[in-house]
Amino acid sequence: MFRKIIVGVFLLISASLLAQEGTTSPYSFYGIGILKFRGTAENRTMGGVGVFSDSIHLNLQNPASYAGLKLINFSMGASHKNTKQKTATDDQRVSATSLDYIAMGIPMGKLGLGFGLMPYTSVGYHFYSNQEDGVTEYSGSGGLNKAFLSLAYQITPELSLGVESNYNFGMIENTGTSSKENIEYGTRAYNSSELYGFSFNIGAIYKRMITEKLELSGSVTYTPGTSFNSNNYRKLATVSIRPTGIFTVDEREIDMPNTSFTFPSQFTVGVGITEQKYWGIGAEYTLQETSNFSNRAFETENVSYSNASKFRLGGYIIPNYNSFGDYFKRMSYRGGVRFEQTGLRIDGHEINEFGISFGVGMPVGRLFSNFNLGFEIGQRGTTDSGLIQENFFNTFLSFSLNDRWFEKRLYD
Repeated sequence: MFRKIIVGVFLLISASLLAQEGTTSPYSFYGIGILKFRGTAENRTMGGVGVFSDSIHLNLQNPASYAGLKLINFSMGASHKNTKQKTATDDQRVSATSLDYIAMGIPMGKLGLGFGLMPYTSVGYHFYSNQEDGVTEYSGSGGLNKAFLSLAYQITPELSLGVESNYNFGMIENTGTSSKENIEYGTRAYNSSELYGFSFNIGAIYKRMITEKLELSGSVTYTPGTSFNSNNYRKLATVSIRPTGIFTVDEREIDMPNTSFTFPSQFTVGVGITEQKYWGIGAEYTLQETSNFSNRAFETENVSYSNASKFRLGGYIIPNYNSFGDYFKRMSYRGGVRFEQTGLRIDGHEINEFGISFGVGMPVGRLFSNFNLGFEIGQRGTTDSGLIQENFFNTFLSFSLNDRWFEKRLYD
């Protein structure tokens, strides 16, 4: 039954994953959108820390973690984001729901295999820009997705290495409609970019007992800079803007050359201390050498990029993992905090992000399967210089199912 459920979920959900936007942020206007978190809901509820790995959970942030699996694991997660966007004079509320990942891990002795699908970047915005003699309406949607395949090997009981190959693909669409006072017709520019390319991620995990009860964990991942291709398409139109809608008067295609760009490299290092099956605390630092992305559709002279960085701190506690009389003592309680410099700078102002998260993991069924629920409160951006500040509340939901597929039966 478990296998049938997995096959059905992959077939039904894969198509919806490729079409989702998953954001309503005006900051997704820049570059190729907002980078999506590439870990599980369990990681997100610990501030995004990915230094922990065990035998019954997937760790999508480090491919070396698959070597530690002891059971077949299927994981799927989704999230809902409520955001209050505000400027110095106005505010509005928006929301977005997205599927965050579907993935599977398979243990094979000292080897571990993992594969799945997840969004990589997300674009979704709709806003107006006022000029002295008119107004321009901007809208955009789409993003990049990635299909990944990971392979890990346990070199020693303490050290595991892994490599992940990704095929990244997707489409981003942008539309800008301008109108001016005392001019009968407006103009509309539609731009789309079909993006695709391969990328790789390598990782290592080191674990060592430092006392009879405490284990020290170290995690390192590195993603080299990668060249992506972009097939570009543009249409320009003269439009009539009326209260009942926008009507096309004349439209023509514009030849656009296909281009390529380099997605920046990324390096992450983390360290954690755990008392196995009881508690753990860890910290992680990420540096991304952000490229000088240019928006494919519109001129953005007031935008520049610097190196992006992330700092995350989080952990978990399990009061009594083998308690039979008290279910709440067997639950995992998680929490964390994160601070991110996105690397995006608008009119000289850095766009930073901050979040505090917490959640629970609830055991279900046999073989240590679990259901996870989490929340995050945070902020992105600033109201200075007419920019937008986003105050958000995220809800995470996931399940992690374990099973044995290759167990030899002694009796039939």
